[in-house]
Amino acid sequence: MTERTPVDFWFDPLCPWAWMSSRWVLEVEKVRPVEPRWHIMSLFVLNEDKDIPEQYREFLRDAMAPVRVVQAAAEKYGEHVIGDLYTQIGVRIHNERRLRPAEGEEDFDAVAALRALLADALEAAGLDRELVAAADSTDFDDAVRRSHAHGIDLVGQEVGTPVISVEGVAFFGPVISPAPKGEAAARLWDGVRLVAGTDGFFELKRSRTRDPIFD
Repeated sequence: MTERTPVDFWFDPLCPWAWMSSRWVLEVEKVRPVEPRWHIMSLFVLNEDKDIPEQYREFLRDAMAPVRVVQAAAEKYGEHVIGDLYTQIGVRIHNERRLRPAEGEEDFDAVAALRALLADALEAAGLDRELVAAADSTDFDDAVRRSHAHGIDLVGQEVGTPVISVEGVAFFGPVISPAPKGEAAARLWDGVRLVAGTDGFFELKRSRTRDPIFD
């Protein structure tokens, strides 16, 4: 069998763009000899000292909850459970949109909805759903911050999630919508690695013209 190259991927489950990139990396795994290894970072930690719009700060108020639960699961079962748990959480947040009120729903409780979502995701991943209690515990915050710092230190403070590191080259992104599949995913992977691995290359960017396309 061909030896697979480790690909370290840092994510916050709440970030739709990290979700898109993670689905792309899973497509790449099917057509290139790579092995994703999943790590948490935190949008809350990333933005806690930044001047951001109040609406976005409100969005981040409960943002530590999902990463705390992922960290609790990793400590109980091992880091190998992170990828599947991320998938179970991400499908419920981004594809099923379970953190959005239904049309006409006026008493939607976002905090309760997130806790229910996390408990369901734990159970679907074959893990103890009682780990959802970690969402409201600061016991895991130091570990979350260490994982976040490990990823962000590879690329600098000016970027966010996701961060990818492969064979000594780390970068933010790519920001894509929708996530390419099959050989299209492989071509993007080859191109991103080529660009990111070029000595002295720092940035390639254009304005986003579409929202994340999850389906």
